[in-house]
Amino acid sequence: MLSINKNSRWGSDQLWNRVAWASGIFAVLICVLLVANYVQTKKADPVNMTVINSLVGRLYENPADSVLRKQIRTLDLLSRKAYFTSQWQIRTGGYFLLAAVALIVLSLQIIEYRKKVNPIVSEENEDELHMQRRKARNWIVIGGSALLLIAVVFAVLASNELSDNFYKLSKGTEIVSETPAAIPEVSNLTDTISGTVSISEVPDTSAVVSSVTVSTDNYPNFRGVAGTASKKGIPVSWDGKAGTNVLWKTQVPLPGYNSPIVWGDKVFLTGANTESREVYCFDRNSGQLLWTANVGSGTKKPAISEDTGYSAPTAVTDGNAVYAIFSSGEIAAIDMNGKKIWERDFGLPENHYGHSSSLLYYKGNIIVQYDQKVSPRVMALSAKTGATVWSTDRPVKVSWSSPILVNTGKRDELILVAEPYVASYNPANGQELWKIDCIAGEVGPSLAFSNGIVFSVNEYSKLSAVKIDGGPSILWENNNILSEIPSPAADEKYLFLTASYGTVVCNDAVTGEKYWETELGNSIFSSPMIVEGKVYMLDRSGVMHIIKADREYKVLGEPALGEESACTPAFTNGRIYIRGESNLYCIGK
Repeated sequence: MLSINKNSRWGSDQLWNRVAWASGIFAVLICVLLVANYVQTKKADPVNMTVINSLVGRLYENPADSVLRKQIRTLDLLSRKAYFTSQWQIRTGGYFLLAAVALIVLSLQIIEYRKKVNPIVSEENEDELHMQRRKARNWIVIGGSALLLIAVVFAVLASNELSDNFYKLSKGTEIVSETPAAIPEVSNLTDTISGTVSISEVPDTSAVVSSVTVSTDNYPNFRGVAGTASKKGIPVSWDGKAGTNVLWKTQVPLPGYNSPIVWGDKVFLTGANTESREVYCFDRNSGQLLWTANVGSGTKKPAISEDTGYSAPTAVTDGNAVYAIFSSGEIAAIDMNGKKIWERDFGLPENHYGHSSSLLYYKGNIIVQYDQKVSPRVMALSAKTGATVWSTDRPVKVSWSSPILVNTGKRDELILVAEPYVASYNPANGQELWKIDCIAGEVGPSLAFSNGIVFSVNEYSKLSAVKIDGGPSILWENNNILSEIPSPAADEKYLFLTASYGTVVCNDAVTGEKYWETELGNSIFSSPMIVEGKVYMLDRSGVMHIIKADREYKVLGEPALGEESACTPAFTNGRIYIRGESNLYCIGK
């Protein structure tokens, strides 16, 4: 005989019924709050974005207004705090909702399990009972799933809305209602050379030393070695308008935000517009334009932003050829006399601002960081043929940062940054060496490296110092002054960071302690460079702010170019090469 204490069972069932009802009400409340949060995000200006955009516009008109600059910085800090708080609320709400739904399911399962079973039941009654229970379970599953789906959808929409708004804010873009442009058709991306490749007489590049160990008076790639350059006799005074210490000045045919690179007696740049993609070679001593090489068909129309343009990536050279990539996804090798060796087409890069990751050279291969919406990856192409030597997929979001090549004392490492990782690869075969989760957002700044520490930063994220010896670990972090465009620079003692609105900060590279902070008086897009114990920072107006690389703030010079610039300068012994809005300058004595 089956014996069950009905009163005891009812007391327990009543408890679990209450738990299920309370969890259901809580889940509905969380769902309503997530939907309301999305609606509020769409309708409201949660962090005074309109106000910040207006103030930034006024600052461009009056860059010397220190009070206005302070207001922008204060609002910028508040906006970052509001952003992180909102993201935390969305994540926490999602976790609570999942917990509530799980508790509902658990409670109903316990109630079902504890139901009294009648030992004598007709087949008809049993079938009806099973049908009723099945219907009840189905409605619970359907209702709970719908509730969970609605909440998740609105949480993701709210998070994306905030991310998009803060990205636009960091770029100084006014946030308005707009209809998305048609997404361009993207060609199939493969790891084989495209049918347009043309290979002519190919020089032997096997004997060329990698950019990690270059010790000659060349400057073959973007930002030297991760923001430093071992050059001597670098000038600290010039006047672009008067021509003082300007060895030559030459107009560049097409615009671009890439930096000069130098090998032997040649200086290289690239330029592009909607119709043409071009590589330029200038005589290092006279500035004469020696040749122009065309890349691609000129028929592709990539989607770009004004901050990026059609020719943002800096080229790289190995002394036998110059290698250049453009916003169209077209990459080519041009020999030192202007003859095209090979060309490839990766298809239109799928991002919303244009490709801007610069190239690197390593032991006969060209390194390409290609972090797009579709198939993000890093590749090595043969410098001789353009064929893919290796390709490594990357589980990251879109970025426009550039890779760095460093020697850690034990080995060469290729290090990249994109949400959510700083990751290191073996540059010889693409094998991942390590990675660490420490960054968020669509990353613009590239990495800095010194003394076994990698430094990453991004606006609306954080500044992180990652010690890589013995496995990556966070040495220190802060989010006081962040950058969305300029990359940091570091030596063994100090880290120098510039924000695009003109603030410069010096931190202890090992502890993160802040030594000083100052305002340049103008916005800055180029990255600081540490050369010969000095930090060179070129602001948008073309003024080079030269300070001592020290814990004490000391200005060594503020020479003016005489035209605006957004490009990081290049250095050789005794000379600086600066790309302005229209001209290329060679500064020296």
